[in-house]
Amino acid sequence: MVSSPAAGLGTIEKGVIKVAIEPYMPYTDVKNGKMVGLDAEILQEAAANLGLKVEHNVTDFKGMLGGVQSHRVDITIGGVGWGAERAQKGLFTDPVYYSPPAMAVVGDKSYKTVDNLKGQKVGTVTGYVWEKSIKAVDDVDLKVYQDAATFFSDLAAGRIDVGFIDPLLVTYQAQQNPATKFRLVYFTPPTDEQIAAKPAYKDFRQIQIAFYVAKEAAKLEKALDVEINKMYSNGKLAAMITEWGGDPE
Repeated sequence: MVSSPAAGLGTIEKGVIKVAIEPYMPYTDVKNGKMVGLDAEILQEAAANLGLKVEHNVTDFKGMLGGVQSHRVDITIGGVGWGAERAQKGLFTDPVYYSPPAMAVVGDKSYKTVDNLKGQKVGTVTGYVWEKSIKAVDDVDLKVYQDAATFFSDLAAGRIDVGFIDPLLVTYQAQQNPATKFRLVYFTPPTDEQIAAKPAYKDFRQIQIAFYVAKEAAKLEKALDVEINKMYSNGKLAAMITEWGGDPE
């Protein structure tokens, strides 16, 4: 009997990939018992090709990262940006896409540079890469939220002026709640000189989004790299990104 390739990938349970997600459309969610969203589709395509059954666990963002770092799950997905501190505690696959520096605002507000954030009430979600970047801005009033739903509620109510969150989420929220007038505003990245003066500003630049894998599952990470690069080559990744409102370029 020939063993399945999935059996040798170092997952917690042979033939199964245990994934932690949060409700974070259009990236990840669970509907009718199945994962949906952009990142969910990418992972499910890769898992099917590797002969892996997907089992999901719903938590919050900190729980997602912690689940990988403590090896309670094999992987977490859903707008997870590469970061040096995270890379010390887990493995990142090749990028599945790139996230440009963007902000959520209401109405016609616009904040084009780091200097425009000074003196403003700026929000993000706990554990996100932008938290340290925002803290480094002079005279900023940082509000950190446990989840995206509370973030958008406060943005709509005017309790924050602007927020940093994954771009497709802003577009999705605007579609779901047109009365709130959420807008996606692109941000001019800091210069090399600004980052040299304040290294935390580096995460105000474009971020690599990847799947975050437990250190104990290095074979799984390498196998996922192969599948991700196949999806780049055969056009499936571009098609998925287009379907969910992203720019395949």
